[in-house]
Amino acid sequence: MIIIKILVLFAVLLSMTPATADIYKYVAPDGGVYYTDEPRNKKYKLIIRTKPKNYKASLRHLQKNRKKYAPLIAAAAVRHNIDPKLLHAVIRAESAYNATVVSSAGAVGLMQLMPATAKRYGVTDRRNPKQNIEGGTRYLKDLLALFDSNLKLAVAAYNAGENAVKKYRNTVPPYRETRNYVKQVLAFYQK
Repeated sequence: MIIIKILVLFAVLLSMTPATADIYKYVAPDGGVYYTDEPRNKKYKLIIRTKPKNYKASLRHLQKNRKKYAPLIAAAAVRHNIDPKLLHAVIRAESAYNATVVSSAGAVGLMQLMPATAKRYGVTDRRNPKQNIEGGTRYLKDLLALFDSNLKLAVAAYNAGENAVKKYRNTVPPYRETRNYVKQVLAFYQK
C-alpha cells in the first residue's frame, strides 16, 4: 500500500512540475520518501535528469566538440577500417563528445573506456582524446570481428561487454540500458 502511495505522489509531482525540471528524491530516517524539483540539501539525490535549461547552448557545445574531434575520429577510422559515422555514433551516445566525462562505473573519456579495456588496448591516459579514440576504435573493431560484423551485437557488447552478449547466445542482452543504448547508437548512425 505504501508503494502505491509513493507512486501516486510521484505521478502527482511529475504532473505538477515543468517538463524540463530535474527530480530529486530523499528518504528520511523514519522511512518517509520525498520528491522535489528544488532540493533543500545534499541529502536529496537526483533521480531524473531532463534536458539542460540552456539546451541550445549545450547543442552548440556538442557540435563544437564534434568538429574539434572529427580529425582524430577520421584518422582512427581510416587506420582501423571502420566507418567514421559509427565512431561518431558511439562517441555521441557514450559521452556527447565530452572528453572529460567520467561515468559512475568508472568509464572515462570520449569513448568511455573502462580501466581493463584501456589496458587491453595500450591506452595509458584515458583522458587523452587521441588515445581514448584509438583504444575505443580498436575495441569496436574487435567486437565487429567477434560478432561477424553484426552491428547490433557489436554495439551491445561495447555497452554490456562481449561476455554478456555470448551469455545470451549472441543476442542483445535483456538489459534495459543496453537495449536503449543499441537503439540510440543505431539511430545516431543512421543520421
